[in-house]
Amino acid sequence: QVQLVESGGGLVQAGGSLRLSCAASGRTFSSYCMGWFRQAPGKEREFVAAIRWSGGSTYYADSVKGRFTISRDNAQNTVYLQMNNLTPEDTAVYYCAAKQTLRLERLSTNMDYWGKGTLVTVSS
Repeated sequence: QVQLVESGGGLVQAGGSLRLSCAASGRTFSSYCMGWFRQAPGKEREFVAAIRWSGGSTYYADSVKGRFTISRDNAQNTVYLQMNNLTPEDTAVYYCAAKQTLRLERLSTNMDYWGKGTLVTVSS
């Protein structure tokens, strides 16, 4: 059974940084795409970033490109989202998701597994 557990959320001032972690278990994820999505109050869930576990190819939403970095640690079975230069518009619950595919997936409806999310609040 796949389990994804996010951590690292919290309150930060605008311009600050946070690093989110997603601990993955229950499978060998070498053939998986891992993604970060977020959902702000009153808004739909949106794509943030994705990474192919094998090879490490990445893809970002335009809104976070140049500020956020997705990475993975094979030994720890963990995916990270380093978030820099945060703005109040980044405030949301951030979710880790996984799909068994060799493509980089950005559609939330296509993801197979989800974590419970971690809240990021950016104050102005």
